[in-house]
Amino acid sequence: MSASASACTTPGKPADTAARDIQRTLDRRAAAVVDRDEAAYLAELDPAAARLRAAERAEFANLAQVPLRSWEYRLTGLDRTGTGRATARVELRYRFEGYDEAPVKAAERLDLTRRGGRWYVAAERPERSGGRQLWEQGRVTVVRGAHSLVLGAGQDEKRLRAIADAADRAVPAVDRAWPGRWARRLVILVPTSLDGMGSLLGSPAAGYRGIAAVTTGEAGGGRSGAAPADRVVVNPEAYAVLGEFGRQVVLTHESTHVATRSHTSAATPLWLSEGFADWAAYRGTGRTAAQAAPELERAVRAGDLPAALPSDEDFGFGGDAGALGRAYEGGWLACALIAEEWGEERLRAFYRAVGGGTVEQAMREVLGTTPEDFTVRWREYVRQRLA
Repeated sequence: MSASASACTTPGKPADTAARDIQRTLDRRAAAVVDRDEAAYLAELDPAAARLRAAERAEFANLAQVPLRSWEYRLTGLDRTGTGRATARVELRYRFEGYDEAPVKAAERLDLTRRGGRWYVAAERPERSGGRQLWEQGRVTVVRGAHSLVLGAGQDEKRLRAIADAADRAVPAVDRAWPGRWARRLVILVPTSLDGMGSLLGSPAAGYRGIAAVTTGEAGGGRSGAAPADRVVVNPEAYAVLGEFGRQVVLTHESTHVATRSHTSAATPLWLSEGFADWAAYRGTGRTAAQAAPELERAVRAGDLPAALPSDEDFGFGGDAGALGRAYEGGWLACALIAEEWGEERLRAFYRAVGGGTVEQAMREVLGTTPEDFTVRWREYVRQRLA
């Protein structure tokens, strides 16, 4: 039998209160996390689940430094798997104090068992498409910057401090490139390893090999009145091999995604969102086009001038690293072209217009051109800057 979070009743039969009672168990568990009450947290676990209790005790300790503002579970579905047994579909929602205006959401499945008239959690796992949480990888160390909150699992505090310092330099740089309304604060997660990064993101780790960082968040969420809870997730292995300049570019790039998130929608092509982030990261650094676009420069000098702006598929992780590099560099040069020929304010206006409409409409209304004409200009700009 399946039941939703609000149980239904059949005439002549007593109400099934499982959904209501399980939600109460979840509410007590959530309150224990916020109150830092380990005994109350463990009291909601199945007394017979010794392995689960040990794992949850360790996870609770791992959360000790994490500045939680809120933590709640919402029961979204319930399957009764037998007398006194059930599997619940749950949405975990939590916020970090001082940083999250809207909650981070994570889908989980909980197995529950009923003992002595009370429901207990017997097993816990993420949904197939969801990732795990940082505190499942080990004790979390927290470092605070002027504009940043950096949380690392299995990471040296000195390393996390260096990341916080770079993030604090990134925020003013992004503010100059994107002076619109945004929170001007970052939450950065540093997992234990590349595999830990994949675990956080719910994707194969191999797809992020060589990718120094990614930003997660709900595109366009700011229009609802609450900024989405973005997370910058650092790949500790790829980030470590970068020089100081490269690390700064990475964090400024990812910070730009946080700043522009509320004006980014499904209509925003990746050449624009990634290109604008690179434009903001390189802006004012004095880097030449050849230094910032080495893969595309090699292609152009070999006679392989791209025929069209990069497609969204060109930005896929896990493929040809050279092709991925050319996609990012092509997007950067497209944004550099707009900033140079139309001005920086028009570039920002174009970005906002695309997020609220279409590329074709924004090009016509903001830039006074068409996608076809812009592509011709972009190809010539690429050739001039890199040949």
